[in-house]
Amino acid sequence: MQIYHQLSDFVASGPTVVTLGTFDGVHLGHQKLVARAVAKARELGGTAVLLTLEPHPRKLIHPDFVLSRLTLPTERAELLAAAGLDALVEHPFTAEFAQTSSLDFVRRDLVGHLGMRHLIVGYDHRFGRNREGDFAQLQEYSQVFDFGLEQIEAVSAGAQVLSSTKIRAAVAEGRVRDAALALGRPHFVRGEVVAGRGIGRGLGYRTANVGGIHPDKAMPSFGVYAVELDFCDAEGPRGLAGVANYGVRPSFGSGSEPVLEVHLLDVEAQGYGRPVEVRFIDFIRAEQTFETPQALQAQIARDVERARAVLE
Repeated sequence: MQIYHQLSDFVASGPTVVTLGTFDGVHLGHQKLVARAVAKARELGGTAVLLTLEPHPRKLIHPDFVLSRLTLPTERAELLAAAGLDALVEHPFTAEFAQTSSLDFVRRDLVGHLGMRHLIVGYDHRFGRNREGDFAQLQEYSQVFDFGLEQIEAVSAGAQVLSSTKIRAAVAEGRVRDAALALGRPHFVRGEVVAGRGIGRGLGYRTANVGGIHPDKAMPSFGVYAVELDFCDAEGPRGLAGVANYGVRPSFGSGSEPVLEVHLLDVEAQGYGRPVEVRFIDFIRAEQTFETPQALQAQIARDVERARAVLE
């Protein structure tokens, strides 16, 4: 997959099939859009392109908005490439671009810069200045500028229509199993193994402390989770079963800075500085305070058994 950082960098080489959106999470609804775009591009002998905007539009429109992303741009690109997308255009979202009318967006950007021959949008997609454009408007433009147009129906997980907003809420509430059903995979975070305070080792449960997590990354509520961990370097093992605690470790007065620490069930964590990916499989319990190290140790033993049962 080719990545372009502004519209003018893209040069069409044949018919272009375009889809639009932020695609945070690349959830099952996004995957349906990409699959249809790829299929249509193959039918036309062309290129399947996603046009998205960076930074996230909310950061410009609402500067105080606390950004919590299911997938960072590099992670999103990896998932889109795996889904078969041909090209990703991450155009800068500026105050000037935010004033682009729906007509100029279609005429100048989609048809002009991308050479669009076919457009595929989600059931609720809006575009242009103040989100003025809708599907009815696109139908009119498709006649004027001679491009094909499709609207993909909503995708549901259970009784819920999928949306990145709802998935972020599920993660924030610790409902990581619900998030996984909507994403089509577990929610994950990436970082590296860093030195900790040795608390887990002192309790008989050595942990890998995960630092360097991007501040924009969506994190689950404080608590204990069944997880899988990958060491992402060349020699690193994958899919290691573990139990993770994410929180401020109130029993040890460690302060207000949250910490993610993972105890691997069957192997020892080795190597500070190694890159890791932690996938949240299921919620076990909320973070709590223990009166004695012995009480905490006994609870960790129960957590380990619960995690093992979940992961098996």
